[in-house]
Amino acid sequence: MQKCMSAQPDWDLYRSFLAVMMEGSLSAAARALNSTQPTMGRHVEALEQALGEPLFTRSASGLRPTETALALRPHAESMAAAAEALIRTASGEAGQVRGVIRLTASDIMAAEVLPQILTRFHEAWPEVVIELLASNKVEDLLRRDADIAVRMARPAQEALLAKRVGEVQIGLFAHRDYLAKHGAPELLTDAGQIAIGFDRDGQTLRTLNRSNLPIERDFFAFRSDSDLAQLGALRAGFGIGGAQFGIARRDANLVQVLPGVTFDMEIWVVMHEDLKASRRMKLMFDHLVAELGAYAATSRAP
Repeated sequence: MQKCMSAQPDWDLYRSFLAVMMEGSLSAAARALNSTQPTMGRHVEALEQALGEPLFTRSASGLRPTETALALRPHAESMAAAAEALIRTASGEAGQVRGVIRLTASDIMAAEVLPQILTRFHEAWPEVVIELLASNKVEDLLRRDADIAVRMARPAQEALLAKRVGEVQIGLFAHRDYLAKHGAPELLTDAGQIAIGFDRDGQTLRTLNRSNLPIERDFFAFRSDSDLAQLGALRAGFGIGGAQFGIARRDANLVQVLPGVTFDMEIWVVMHEDLKASRRMKLMFDHLVAELGAYAATSRAP
């Protein structure tokens, strides 16, 4: 097969290829891109011809990517992130407070802490459109998967503008209805007590071990790697679970138990250094630093 390309394939071909990779079929990719199945097929075939390599094989479950396709995927994802960043950057002049800002934060911060903070920003700067990616995955700011990130650990990447705004404290809580049925525990491992915790999250396991709580996955009667799902189970009275003090205080039915057991988590606001020249990005960065700093100060044990 021909290995040398006389011309670079068009971005649309890679865009269609990435959609097929993510969706698993031509028809699903067409729906995702608001296109047609024949167009997806033509784009994949054209890219295969340009590269001189097959990208997919048909199977009973749909299109199966070849080794070449799997190797191409991270590069296509980088191209997609760069294209989206280009559109966001062009959405507003550098000195103007309008355009798009794409943020990323953990699911619990995105759902429980940031909405009020972002509402206040939008009231001050109504021409800014906010995109919020709620994910516990650490997005790559250097690749511009997002413009600004709220992270619960010190960032490892260089070429980032990072500001530590404080620490939040996590304690153990239970719903009043749960305590009425099971009583307040003296130890988390007391007989008859029910625990809410992680499923496959190795990071949480390492944190517990460092905190002298060598608890394994099998200890939990409710298991989920979603902090929001754990919080939902806690609010429903399922059992004892962890929560940030700043979030738990909003619900009068949540009562702290085992006050000697707490964990600290840092909050960082992070942005690519190249975005400092954008006024809307700098305003959002400073707004998050101030607001999250105030939140951290109130999210501590009494």
